[in-house]
Amino acid sequence: MVLPTMDDSPLPVLTLPTFAYNDQKPGTSGLRKKTYVYETKTNYLQNFVQSIFFSIDLRDRQGSTVVVGGDGRYFNKTAVEIIVQMAGANGIGRLVIGQNGILSTPAVSCIIRKIKAIGGIILTASHNPGGPNGDFGIKFNTANGGPAPEAVTDKIFQISKTLEEYAICPDLKVDLTTIGKQQFDLENKFKPFTVEIVDSVESYANMLRNIFDFAALKELLSGQKQLHIRLDAMHGVVGPYVKKILCEELGAPANSAVNCVPLEDFGGHHPDPNLTYAADLVETMKGGEYDFGAAFDGDGDRNMVLGKHGFFVNPSDSVAVIAANIFSIPYFQQTGVRGFARSMPTSGALDNVAKATKISMYETPTGWKFFGNLMDANKLSLCGEESFGTGSDHIREKDGLWAVLAWLSILATRKQSVEDIMKEHWQKFGRNFFTRYDYEEVDSDAASKMMKDLEAVILDRAFIGQKFSVGDKTYTVEKSDDFQYSDPVDGSISRNQGLRIVFSDGSRIIFRLSGTGSAGATIRLYIDSYEKDLQKIYQDPQVMLAPLVTIALKVSELHERTGRSGPTVIT
Repeated sequence: MVLPTMDDSPLPVLTLPTFAYNDQKPGTSGLRKKTYVYETKTNYLQNFVQSIFFSIDLRDRQGSTVVVGGDGRYFNKTAVEIIVQMAGANGIGRLVIGQNGILSTPAVSCIIRKIKAIGGIILTASHNPGGPNGDFGIKFNTANGGPAPEAVTDKIFQISKTLEEYAICPDLKVDLTTIGKQQFDLENKFKPFTVEIVDSVESYANMLRNIFDFAALKELLSGQKQLHIRLDAMHGVVGPYVKKILCEELGAPANSAVNCVPLEDFGGHHPDPNLTYAADLVETMKGGEYDFGAAFDGDGDRNMVLGKHGFFVNPSDSVAVIAANIFSIPYFQQTGVRGFARSMPTSGALDNVAKATKISMYETPTGWKFFGNLMDANKLSLCGEESFGTGSDHIREKDGLWAVLAWLSILATRKQSVEDIMKEHWQKFGRNFFTRYDYEEVDSDAASKMMKDLEAVILDRAFIGQKFSVGDKTYTVEKSDDFQYSDPVDGSISRNQGLRIVFSDGSRIIFRLSGTGSAGATIRLYIDSYEKDLQKIYQDPQVMLAPLVTIALKVSELHERTGRSGPTVIT
């Protein structure tokens, strides 16, 4: 359907003056700020969008296609409307937008790749709260469907610091509710500007049909011996995807999916799938009426998996189980397995599977773009992060729903419970006990000083060989460093990725400083320890790791330095 304009004269394109901001440096996941920054600072969004368009060579921009969508949080629709007016004015030929401005992050990656777009703009602050008092974010993905690499985000930042004007077509009004093409004649443009509104789920669902055995999954979820599942979309973007794919297509009962209506403020909650923020799901699972549970984050790239009675699958273990059962997924029977990868703080559980199956293994810094590089070079098939992100080379983002269908495929093949599959895995490969302590909103200066002093301690040569005894356990330092990564694909080096202490038994203590901003810094402490003694592999991780936690707090003086008596969140 083509919407008529009141008269047939082309819409005027304006170049308006603006003043630059010096704080538009995108992080790993785009430019995230408090929503009020976007709402109250003049042209704050326009400046960043213009910087994105200016970062693309004019010849590449002219007539090209860009995908746009977001997680439905507050300000999403306003932002989409501004992006449409600016894309047309900046020479983009076609925009493909999810209906009502809604697309999950994995769906954007899928569509960019499918239609060979030059990139995509995703409006999300992922698992951060939404609403007028929450957070908002904007992120640029490149032609491979993945997050923009550092060279691109740096270029956008440099442009944003000296920006003096932006181009916009203020009279261009788009209807985001109706599926179909809308065309607009703009001044000084030879061809009409096309906006195509697409079904938010369609392309993504189609992709999943080609990866998994939908007939087997349908039998599992709606056949005679049906598996009872409970999926919590946390009022994020995944709701419509779960409803359409798992309920309508795969036959799971409608009431097995909850909180499936995307809300601008996620119902006032953190749309973060972990034991703290998805506590409702954990409680429900403890009741024992469901065999499998999962939760998703705001934009659909993260997932948490639970078994009956609330049995928790650590994300580091989740990717290892998928690796060990990878041929339960038809896609990998066709493509073969090229390699596995995990982020450095993630436990070594995946390494154990890689070693046993003789498949290449990569350890990267935190950030999905590092995985994307390996995938584009055909070196990587499956990867994961301890922060509830799991994915494969079918797209270039982590993918929450993909991970859940991967688990359901394994359950369909093995015909065992989540807990039994996990316990058999530990018996076969040994277990990496893992925990992460987050200290949120710590004073930035205190946090930086603590990390600096800790670095001096662990990089001192005298630190190697030091022994730490707690109770009957003694740990000897074998190696300590500030993790750096040399990318095997492009040779780029990423430094200062986290302080590591590695002991002679392979146990690791890792410290990372995450995001400094108005709300202070977050210190993350990770502990990873391998155990193959069958008498010990079912112990509680917090009990097993207590000696290492004690050593970590002693070496870093974390509590004394930050004035904290304990972490904000324990995973």
